[in-house]
Amino acid sequence: MLKIEHIGIAVEDLKAANELYKNLLGSEHYKEEAVEIEGVVTSFFKVGDTKIELLKATDPDSPIAKFIEHRGQGIHHIAFEVQDILVEMDRLKKLGFTFTKDTPSRGADNKLVCFVHPRSANGVLIELCQEIPA
Repeated sequence: MLKIEHIGIAVEDLKAANELYKNLLGSEHYKEEAVEIEGVVTSFFKVGDTKIELLKATDPDSPIAKFIEHRGQGIHHIAFEVQDILVEMDRLKKLGFTFTKDTPSRGADNKLVCFVHPRSANGVLIELCQEIPA
């Protein structure tokens, strides 16, 4: 059974978005982290067992910058926690799902991540994430 790990929201101004979500959720973000390979800075808020991940582009050619350019700010992806990302990728490929990349990569918040292409999931970008063992 999959669990929603976080919801990713693309933003233009991380400082302003942090303030907005602090006011909305009644708590401060607990972490900011750059993911150089994706050209993004992230900020995380806890909401019960789930998280909100704010994503701000640091590179104008990054996926987040392109997303905002085409669609504006808003929900970018939904992330599901998995126990074994390679097994889950193989299972989904056998069912006809396609991925944005063939192999997982290191993401924010100590996770190994991969993305199901939106054309395979009714226009929604789905992230699979697995905790990287310490």
